Amino acid sequence: MVTVHRRMAVSAESVWNVLTDLDDWPRWGPTISRAELDDGSRQLAAGSTGRVWATPGVVSVPFIVTEFDAGRRWAWSVGGISATAHGVEPAPGGCQAWFEVPWWAAPYTVVCAIALRRIESRAAKRR
Repeated sequence: MVTVHRRMAVSAESVWNVLTDLDDWPRWGPTISRAELDDGSRQLAAGSTGRVWATPGVVSVPFIVTEFDAGRRWAWSVGGISATAHGVEPAPGGCQAWFEVPWWAAPYTVVCAIALRRIESRAAKRR
C-alpha cells in the first residue's frame, strides 16, 4: 500500500464524520459524484454495501466496506477490487488523516492529496 497523509488543525472526530457521511463524499472526493447505501442510511458501518457513482456520474459501481474501526479507519472494495483505506487519528493541535492506496494505483495518491485538503475544509465547517 502507498500512503498519503495530511496533518489537520481540526478534530479527529470532525474528520471521521466527513469520511463516513455519504452526503459529503462528492464534496471532497474529486472522482465521486454520488454514493448511496443499500439500506438507505447515510452513515457507513462495518459491512455496509452500496453503490458509488464516479464523476461524471453516469455509471454506478457496487461497493462493500471491508474494514471498519469506528472513529479510526475504514476500507472498501469497489466493483470487487480492493480500493482505498481511509483513516484518522488525534495529533497535537488536531489530527492526522490519511488514505492508503494499493501499490498498483499509486498515481491515485494525487487525487487523495486533493481530497485530504477538501476533507480538512469540510471538517472545519462542521465545528
